[in-house]
Amino acid sequence: MGPTRHDLLTIGQLAARSGLAASALRYYERLGLIHAERTAGNQRRYARTTLRRIAFVRAAQRVGLSLEEAGTALDRLPEDRAPSTAEWGAVAATWQDRIDRQITELQLLKQKLTGCIGCGCLSLARCALYNAGDRAAAAGPGARYLLTRDPADAPADGPS
Repeated sequence: MGPTRHDLLTIGQLAARSGLAASALRYYERLGLIHAERTAGNQRRYARTTLRRIAFVRAAQRVGLSLEEAGTALDRLPEDRAPSTAEWGAVAATWQDRIDRQITELQLLKQKLTGCIGCGCLSLARCALYNAGDRAAAAGPGARYLLTRDPADAPADGPS
């Protein structure tokens, strides 16, 4: 037997319970992260288990996963019930490497920001926070001085 009308939440109730705006919930639905049933009047009704899926998506975003990545992970979990310990463990294990990489990157960024603020040079030629003339572009996309272990490893001359 499926959920009764008392087991279903309106979009307003889901928004209040999840802390997300109704527009965000409709967007999540368009992406396939959550699913709604429709009433005869075409109003959305969400199973209470949708709250768990939303909490999962928000947790995924907090560790840096995109909504697409969260959706891929959700595809591995049951939609109609809480995941078992084994099911959750399998998904969580896929996040461990990513979290470890983020921790390493954040620690490196913290060191570089502390060093730059501490030195006070603000040199446009060598500072890890400034990149005059986009000289670091030859090293690849992103904040190259912040992403490399040693700013001296960045190119001295690059495209102007």
